[in-house]
Amino acid sequence: MRMRNVAIFSAAILAGALAGSLVGPRPAEAVARELIELQRDVTSLLQGQKDLATQVTQDHTGMRTIVDQTNSSLGKLEGTMGSLQKSVQDVQANSGARLDTMSTQVQGLSDNLEEIKSRLGKLNQQLVDLQNSVQSVDAKISGAAPATGTASPTASTAGSPAMPAGAPSADTLYSNGLRDITSGKYDLARSEFQDYLKYYGDTDLASNAQFYLGEISFKQKQFADAVASYEKVLTNYPKSFKLAPARLRKGMALIELGQKNNAVREFREVVRRYPGTEEDRQARAKLKELGVAVTATR
Repeated sequence: MRMRNVAIFSAAILAGALAGSLVGPRPAEAVARELIELQRDVTSLLQGQKDLATQVTQDHTGMRTIVDQTNSSLGKLEGTMGSLQKSVQDVQANSGARLDTMSTQVQGLSDNLEEIKSRLGKLNQQLVDLQNSVQSVDAKISGAAPATGTASPTASTAGSPAMPAGAPSADTLYSNGLRDITSGKYDLARSEFQDYLKYYGDTDLASNAQFYLGEISFKQKQFADAVASYEKVLTNYPKSFKLAPARLRKGMALIELGQKNNAVREFREVVRRYPGTEEDRQARAKLKELGVAVTATR
């Protein structure tokens, strides 16, 4: 467009010059010189227009290159951000899995501690029974009456069916169940804890086995079964040290089932019955998350 305007302008100047030369008589040399200068000016104008067009073309090409490079950089940045976001999500998922595994391991260590305490109590009772038996034997030998206060030993598996020959002992079965639930072998762990309850249901760790059945159901998203298992801990084992975690986890499972009111009731019971415990802290946090008061308003 600019080229055409310059050409028109140049033609107009040339025409004007010719017309001027025709209007008045002028020397031929002067006219020729003016024509030469005019042609030089037109040529200069055309060259300037050409240079300007070339510069505009180069500038446009340069801008186009910059835009393409910018788009390419943006594309790479978006890809990098996507990879970074995925990495963050993976780290969060792995962290959650590790925390869940660590929680189970801590519970297992706590169970082992309680088991040791229980065994020490049994050993102490056995020592008392042995001492009483020795005293009784001494009394019979000396012709005296048997010593009073003798404690009669009780079978730990009274009322439970006999374990098949060659089957794992109570300790082995329980330890295997803990190991398998920690490593994510939930079906195998369920079978082991069920066998433990079947054959060693009267032992001190029976309530733990029942609790872990609830944990397995929870991890497998079978929340109704989890609630039933936790409830058995609360109902069948009133002296279990798993009462607080069983009630807390029962509330968690009820939330998953959409039973908010029942879950709130369980959390409040945890706060009321077990103040100052870790379960108390978690129950308070869940109540706050649900937007309800720690205690019911009257």
